Amino acid sequence: MSEHHKKIPKETGIDHSIELLKEGYNFILNRVEKFDSRVVQTRLLGEKAICMVGKNEAELFYDTDKFFREEAAPSRVQKTLLGVGGVQGLDGEEHRHRKAMFMSFMTRDSLNEVQNLTKREWERVFAHSPEEVNIYETAKIVLTRVALNWAGVPYKEVEIKNWSKRLSPLFEMAANIGPKHIKSRRSRKKLEQTLQGLVKKLREGQLDVNQSSPFYNVSMHRDSDGNLLDPHVAAVEILNLIRPIVAIAVYVDFTLLAVYEHPDQVCEIQNGHIQSQHFIQEVRRYYPFFPFAVARVKKDFTWNGFDFKKNTMTLLDLYGTNHDPTIWESPNEFKPSRFKEWQESPFNFIPQGGGEFDFGHRCAGEWLTIDVMRVTLEYFLHEINFRFPEQNPEYDMNDIPPVPGVMIHLKG
Repeated sequence: MSEHHKKIPKETGIDHSIELLKEGYNFILNRVEKFDSRVVQTRLLGEKAICMVGKNEAELFYDTDKFFREEAAPSRVQKTLLGVGGVQGLDGEEHRHRKAMFMSFMTRDSLNEVQNLTKREWERVFAHSPEEVNIYETAKIVLTRVALNWAGVPYKEVEIKNWSKRLSPLFEMAANIGPKHIKSRRSRKKLEQTLQGLVKKLREGQLDVNQSSPFYNVSMHRDSDGNLLDPHVAAVEILNLIRPIVAIAVYVDFTLLAVYEHPDQVCEIQNGHIQSQHFIQEVRRYYPFFPFAVARVKKDFTWNGFDFKKNTMTLLDLYGTNHDPTIWESPNEFKPSRFKEWQESPFNFIPQGGGEFDFGHRCAGEWLTIDVMRVTLEYFLHEINFRFPEQNPEYDMNDIPPVPGVMIHLKG
C-alpha cells in the first residue's frame, strides 16, 4: 500500500448500536483509545460508520464540500429530536437561506429580551416555590415560559405544564428505544399538530401576533424559490426554536451541580478572579450535553491518508473533542480560568456543534444558550438565598442527556 494511504482502523462485529446505548458519551472515545487513532470505523444501525474526534477532524467534518447533512441523521432522531424537513437536514443554498432566518433572530435586542425573560421567570417561580426545589424540573417550566414568550407563540398560562410535558420528551427520550422512544414521537406529533394549526390561523388572518416575533417570521418565511414553507415544516422550525431553549434545563442542572461540586470556583467569581461567563463556558465544556453530530460523505476523498467513501455515515465526537488533551490542558479538571485567555475557533470548542454560525451548521442558538446560563447563574449567586441539602447528585454517561437532579433549599 502507498505510504499516502492507510486503512481506517476497523472494529469487528456485525453491529455496535447496543454498545452505543450502553456506553453513551464514551462510545467514540473508547474506540479512539482502543485503536490509538482519531478516525475509526464501526457499524451502527446496520451500516458502516466512521467516528472522529478532534479539532482538525471537526474542521473536516464541517467542510460542506466533503460532507452533507440532508437525511444524514437516523430517521428515529428526525422523528423525535430534530423533526423532518428542518434546517439541520438541509444543505447548499436552501440551508444558507433558512439558516439566515434563524440567525436574524439572534440580534442583540433579541438576546437582551431572552435575558430579561429568564430573570423574570426565575423571579416568578421563586415567588411561589416550595422550600425544596428540584432544579431540573423547575428549570424546564421556567424555560418553557421563556421560549414561548420570546418566540411569540400564542398560549394560555394554564397550558404551561402541558407544553413543558410535551417538549421535554423530544430531547430527554430521543436516544431511547421502546416505549420512551414512542412517547417522544407522540409528543412531537402533538406539538407539530398544535403549531401547524397556529401557523394556518396566522396565515388566514385569525391570529394577531407581534410581526417582529420569531413565530410570525417563521410562519411567513419564504424559501429560496419564494414559496411559503409548508405549514408542517414551519411547525418543525418553530419547534427548533423553542425545544432547544427548554433543553437548556440540562445545562442549568449542571450549572448548579458545578456550584455544588466546586465552591472554590464560585469564590473565584465572587472575588472577581474569573467571570460568570468563564464559569458557564467551563460547564458547557466539562459536562456532557450533545454526544456527537452526524453527517454523510458527499463524494469519495482522501484525508490524512484515510479514504472516505461516498454516503458513509460519519460521527463527530463533540464531548470527546471538548475533552481532547491536545486542545485542553487537564481536560478532566473543572477549571473555568482556562477561558480567560481562550483562543476561540469554530472547531476547538463544540458543545453544541462546530463550524461557522452564518453559513455553516453551528447551532444558531448558542449565544442564547450562553446568555440564559449566565443570567441563571448570576440570579442564583446574587438574587436568592439557598443552600444545598445533603445529597449525592449523580448522572450516568450512558444517559442522553444525563440529568444529575440537583436539589436546593430556599432560605427565608
